[in-house]
Amino acid sequence: MKFYQDLLSAGEDENSRMAFVLAAINEHRGSAAYQTAVDAELYYDGLNPAINRYEKILYDMQGRAHRDMYSANHKIASSFFGFAIDQETSYLLGNGVTFKKESTKKQLGNDFDQRMQEAGENALIGGVSFAFWNMDHVQVFKFTEFVPLYCEETSALKAGIRFWQLAADKPLRATLYELDGYTDYLQSKGKKMSVLKPKRAYQQIVRESEADGAEIIDGLNYPGFPIIPLKNGRRCKSEIVGKRNTIDALDLVDSGMINNIDEGNLIYWVLQGCGGMDDMDDAKFIERLKTTHVAHTNDDVRADPHTIEAPYVATQAAHDILTKKLYTDFQCFDSSAVSAGNQTATAIKASYVPLDLKCDKFERYVTDFINGILSLAGIEDEPSYTRSQIINKQEETQTVLLGAPYYDDEYTTKKLLTILGDIDQYDGMMRRKAAEDINRLDMAVDETEEEPEDGET
Repeated sequence: MKFYQDLLSAGEDENSRMAFVLAAINEHRGSAAYQTAVDAELYYDGLNPAINRYEKILYDMQGRAHRDMYSANHKIASSFFGFAIDQETSYLLGNGVTFKKESTKKQLGNDFDQRMQEAGENALIGGVSFAFWNMDHVQVFKFTEFVPLYCEETSALKAGIRFWQLAADKPLRATLYELDGYTDYLQSKGKKMSVLKPKRAYQQIVRESEADGAEIIDGLNYPGFPIIPLKNGRRCKSEIVGKRNTIDALDLVDSGMINNIDEGNLIYWVLQGCGGMDDMDDAKFIERLKTTHVAHTNDDVRADPHTIEAPYVATQAAHDILTKKLYTDFQCFDSSAVSAGNQTATAIKASYVPLDLKCDKFERYVTDFINGILSLAGIEDEPSYTRSQIINKQEETQTVLLGAPYYDDEYTTKKLLTILGDIDQYDGMMRRKAAEDINRLDMAVDETEEEPEDGET
């Protein structure tokens, strides 16, 4: 693992810096954390590497292994990892980030909420993600495309290298981000790395010289390093760690069940009078059955089929046990557990406890992450989040109405609209209520003015 001090040791010589950049990228790609992040991305996309590499093996009489080319080998990949990541990200950040000042969101860019969800998703998958404050918007980097260079003394992020390569035959691109600017590098296949663009400031201000009208470029940098890490916990671990084996076991169980169905239960043949058959003859016999579904035998040879019923009950039980374990390990909310019947509000809230605990922990790191971006952008504000839950609307409504005499109208109205999912109608409703109150007041004044004076009829 390379550190910020290693970059300083490379000095200002560009050849030494390029050698450092290449070494840092190669070391990053070879790390266990990088490989875990790569595998986690495959699991997230439903391309589970373990089940995709699974092959059935047969052993002959001499104990030699052979790939089974004849029996069914379906590869059913679970999407549970993607489901768990999406649920946590949506639960915490799906409603966007709220600030005290209305202007903050505009200053952070129109797609800020989308970028925050992207950063949260990548942090949960890879263990950490990075946000680059690019003058007026946020860019998100994955761990599989960014080499962080931390300070050995303070553990603060002081520099970093973003790298990407569109295909194996395409050039490797890299950008070295430092406190005083950034440098672009390029390495074509079979060639040495070269400087694509020399170091320049993050902010370029172009102005015209008053003397001769020549173009002058002034460079400005940020008060701190403009890339902020979003860590998934103190140890920056991918959510796949510790759960991969359970996902693989579930995939094997589901794949085995489909294989049994495809093959019409497990059939084997008992051959009598075939003492002269060797392994090759057995293979030809099986292949012929697979293709023609007919067994040809001599007069003194018998071939009797026998069936082993697939253990459907045991397989389903194993599937249910593994699925339940995944819900527990990932601290997911199981909607099927509360949709089966008319659950009380207390029971529904209890089902959210594991997910709330998990999001509470991650929220602290998200808040530090956003505060770092606000500091770079020169904005003083505080982020907050809204989590949406399945609720028993009737019970929740009754609870609010019972307490209405003790609440003010604003609180009661907001609470009821939130329960009904119509909180966006609040401003319009309050304007209409205010107009109705004014109309009633005007009507009361008019009636008072029209009352007859004393002595009049």
